[in-house]
Formats: sequence, structure tokens, C-alpha cells
Amino acid sequence: MSFITYLINGISLGSVFAIIALGYTMVYGIAKMLNFAHGDVIMIGAYAVLTLITGMGVNPYLAVVLSMVICTLLGMLIEKVAYKPLRNANSSLVVLITAIGVSYLLQNTALLIFGADTKSFISIIKVPALTLADGQLVITGTTIVTIITCIIIMFGLTFFVNKTKPGRAMKAVSEDRGAAELMGVNVNATISLTFAIGSGLAAIAGVLLCSAYPSLTPYTGSMPGIKAFVAAVFGGIGSIPGAMIGGILLGIIETLGKAYISSQVADAIVFAVLIVVLLVKPTGLFGKNIQEKV
Repeated sequence: MSFITYLINGISLGSVFAIIALGYTMVYGIAKMLNFAHGDVIMIGAYAVLTLITGMGVNPYLAVVLSMVICTLLGMLIEKVAYKPLRNANSSLVVLITAIGVSYLLQNTALLIFGADTKSFISIIKVPALTLADGQLVITGTTIVTIITCIIIMFGLTFFVNKTKPGRAMKAVSEDRGAAELMGVNVNATISLTFAIGSGLAAIAGVLLCSAYPSLTPYTGSMPGIKAFVAAVFGGIGSIPGAMIGGILLGIIETLGKAYISSQVADAIVFAVLIVVLLVKPTGLFGKNIQEKV
């Protein structure tokens, strides 16, 4: 029964990774940029919720909505100020260095505003736990909400990308930015929308992560952000189902690694999985080989 408990906890943790990975995979799939500041947007979203609830007395659910708005605007601002001028840069290294710089900027801004002390996050999830197998298996309300939220977001994004006009514009920009622009697609607006959606999802991920692990510092989003990037690569970066499957598998691997091997080497196991995947299938589980004409 303990294995099932670890498995469920792994799916819950992996669902958070999956939601974060969706932001990575959308931005890379459409703008061909790696937004390594994405993990820090998670941290900003969690701080926003905590401040709104404890400092201003805002209703918890309204606080989550306002946090999504704040992170959405922040994501659009980051794209406009930091990434848009580099969109046609000759080297991807320039974008990578800029992303790291934005990440440190957000972390240090949070340090100045909130300090380095660990804050206790107040979980807003009030769903009762589910007890099964005569009390031998208990699934917490946070776990239930996290898994359901991940599934809803994945199906919602899939529907949005495949069935709506802005979603089809995203697919067009992803396939060929120049051709999409010639067909009347507003590339700038499409990329900004992508950053907005990814950053809004980061706020949700921040709330779910801090509800499961109720502590918050300016560095809270760093490691989950990196692991979510690993999940995106694992599943096939640019693929929405791949981000979800990759995130859940990574969460299961990390949880089982902590339970049956060692909590001290769990992170190493996660990155070892990435190395193996890149050696065996460089495009990830759901990635596609792209042939370039020369």
C-alpha cells in the first residue's frame, strides 16, 4: 500500500511539474526561446497570493485570480522588455544569458521586497482527504485538486491550440514564422499571448506547489523550474501532451527515488534520466525530428 501512496504523491508532484513545463514548451514551441525565468514567475505568483491574503485580507480564491493577472502581466512585460529585442538575434546564447539575467533580477527583487526569511504559505485548498482501503490509503485534498487541475489545464490548452483562432495562429507561428506573418498573423501579439498564458499557468503552479510544500522563499521556484524544463525535454519540448506526460513521469521517478533509494540523490536521479533520454531519443518521448533544408 505504501507503493501506491508514493505513486499518487509522485503523480501529484509531477502534475505541478507538468503545469510549469507547459509554460516552457509553449514558449519554446512558438517563440523558439528558453525562458529560464519561468520558475521565478512561480515564486512571484505564490508571494502575490500570500501577500493578498495575509496582508490585504483578500478572499483566497480572488487572490489566486489576481495572482494569475499579476503573473500574466509580468510575463508579457518580460517578453516585451527582455526577449522581443533579441528575437532575431544570431546566437541563441544571447537569449539564454538574458533569461538567466531576468531570473536573477526577479529573485533579488523578491529578496529586497520580502526578505530572505522563509514564509509559511497558507494553503487555500479545503477539499477533504479521500480515505480508501479501510484507512490504509489516504489521498489529501491538495493531491486531488493538483491532479484534477493539471488534467483540466492540459485538455483546455489542447482545445485552445487546436480549435480557436489564436491557438491556430500559435501553431502557424510555430511551424513557420515568416509564412504566418505573410498570411496576416500578428506574430508579436501571438508570442505575447504565449508568454501571458504560460505565466498565468505559473501562478497556478506556484499556489499548488506551496500548498503541498508550505514554505516560500525567493528561491522557491528555481529548482522546480529546472525540473519542469527537464520534464518538457523528457516529454518532447514543444508538445503539450509531452509536457504533461514528462512532468508526471518525472514526479513519479523523483518520489520513488526518495522513497526507495535516497532523498539525497533524488535530484541526481532526475537529471540522470534527462541524460539517458537525450542519448536514446534526443527529441523526447513525443518530440518530432525536424529536417532542415540546406
